Amino acid sequence: MSGAETRKIMLIHGPNLNLLGKREPEIYGADTLADVEGWCRVAGEDAGVAVDCRQSNHEGEIVTWIHEARDTAAAIVINAGAYTHTSIAIHDALRAFEGVIVELHISNPHLRESFRHISHIGPTATAQVAGFGVKAYPKVIGAVARMLG
Repeated sequence: MSGAETRKIMLIHGPNLNLLGKREPEIYGADTLADVEGWCRVAGEDAGVAVDCRQSNHEGEIVTWIHEARDTAAAIVINAGAYTHTSIAIHDALRAFEGVIVELHISNPHLRESFRHISHIGPTATAQVAGFGVKAYPKVIGAVARMLG
């Protein structure tokens, strides 16, 4: 990895996060994915890191991005949405990533349906953040930047 890539965070949003601000605002709030990504880019600029924001409703595309991050990013911040609880493929891809991994959730999955209590992302993660809403995203970007030095 080049010096620029050692200061890059790939921010991955999983299925249905493109509906932020529209889907279940009582859980996820009224802010949109574009809002969140904008805050993260600003937080990254403030911390001296590049933030590459991506969203997909397709598991295989997320796996491909994680593979790509092996050569292009020092960290992954991932809200895999429902794939958190179902995807062994994303788990395996993250296990092959050698940088910092942060699992991030807008709500607290442990306060929701029991099927959300299991995370296949968690065992691969350097850190987990849940339940602080969308405002946690830029704070996590700043924290990861500090971890990267």
